[in-house]
Amino acid sequence: MKKSVAMESASASIDAKIEELGDWRGAMLAAVREMIHEADPEIVEEMKWRGTPVFSHGGIVCTGETYKSVVKLTFAKGASLADPAGLFNSSLEGNVRRAIDIREGEKLNKTALKKLIREAVALNLAGKKKSK
Repeated sequence: MKKSVAMESASASIDAKIEELGDWRGAMLAAVREMIHEADPEIVEEMKWRGTPVFSHGGIVCTGETYKSVVKLTFAKGASLADPAGLFNSSLEGNVRRAIDIREGEKLNKTALKKLIREAVALNLAGKKKSK
């Protein structure tokens, strides 16, 4: 699948953001990005809301925000996803979104994250089929 100019631009912007961070947050964002693409090679990268990396397939799957002390993966429909591994540790009070805050030195359960990504994509695609 050939990437559109907008996708290439968003990917380049995410590359630049990772490089600009230059610390553990950049390395973590790069690692998470790789896991997201391993879970679903059809994920589309976008930049929205003042430079927030967004990963989409049939709708937003998750965002990859970076803050001073965390890399935050916010799942747009996280409240509807099964999370038996207990990855969601932030934004738990909302009715729709859920987030994973990753702090410096923390290890992320790659298998569980990939499962969440696949489940989020399936939920997005199921919603698209129903609305047609």
